[in-house]
Amino acid sequence: MKRNAFVLSLCLVIAAVHTQAQGFHLGIKAGANLFKVDGESFDQEFMFGYTAGAFAQINVTSKWGIQPELNFNQTNYRTGNNFSSIVPDGVNDVKGKLDYLTIPVLLSYRPIPLLSLLAGPQYGILLNQDEHLVNNAEQAFKKGDFALVGGAQLNLADFLVGARYVAGLTNINNVTNESTWKNQGWQLYAGFRIF
Repeated sequence: MKRNAFVLSLCLVIAAVHTQAQGFHLGIKAGANLFKVDGESFDQEFMFGYTAGAFAQINVTSKWGIQPELNFNQTNYRTGNNFSSIVPDGVNDVKGKLDYLTIPVLLSYRPIPLLSLLAGPQYGILLNQDEHLVNNAEQAFKKGDFALVGGAQLNLADFLVGARYVAGLTNINNVTNESTWKNQGWQLYAGFRIF
């Protein structure tokens, strides 16, 4: 009797895991960033960088789900001609880059199986920055960045392509209170589900 109960319990657990696995997927993705640091002391041109990472798709229903991700993102920027007048010891007209580990947690809505609409918060951890932005080698950018993300994704069987906009909410300026700096831009990506 105990053995039958154990076998029945094991079968129920396996069935439950199999059912949950139908709504859970892991994948990888990569693409291009078209970003800028928005602020009066920066050139307002969007510049190319890259993005790469991993994602999970957790489908709660046939239409709603959550898509958490772990990505490496690069933001390239150029300071403006007036940067040194706003930032003490700042260098005018210099290119630089910021590398972030970003963690978006996106709500996913699928009006049809082919299309996912994604929106949610994202937290970015600054991994490294160019040191030549300020002459005294001061850390010009804050280590954390909070943003909102919104976009659309095409689901082509196990392949996906998408575009999204990232709007920074945090002032990442760590040098002066004279100017507000925020990351913003577009991401274009392609990926596939591993399982």
